[in-house]
Amino acid sequence: MLQSRQTTGEIIGKTMAVRLRVKEVARNKGISMGKLHRQADVSYKTIKRIYSDPFYATTTITLGKLARVLGVSPGELIEEVPDDAEAEDVAH
Repeated sequence: MLQSRQTTGEIIGKTMAVRLRVKEVARNKGISMGKLHRQADVSYKTIKRIYSDPFYATTTITLGKLARVLGVSPGELIEEVPDDAEAEDVAH
């Protein structure tokens, strides 16, 4: 008998990763890294890290600050992707 289990981070047997969409959203809204850093009161180093590594583990507080400046909900700054997408992104 086949069993299909769905838990947080797992969809039908596939492990999922969380990918940050901060860079895409900021670009679509015409907001630079510098402006985002200043208005969100988040260090430039953190912004740069998020831009260069979309799988960077950041805090919900930081996501909330970035979302406020970008005019979106924090949920719009993240997406679930298959775990193998992280490996592909790191390889490039």
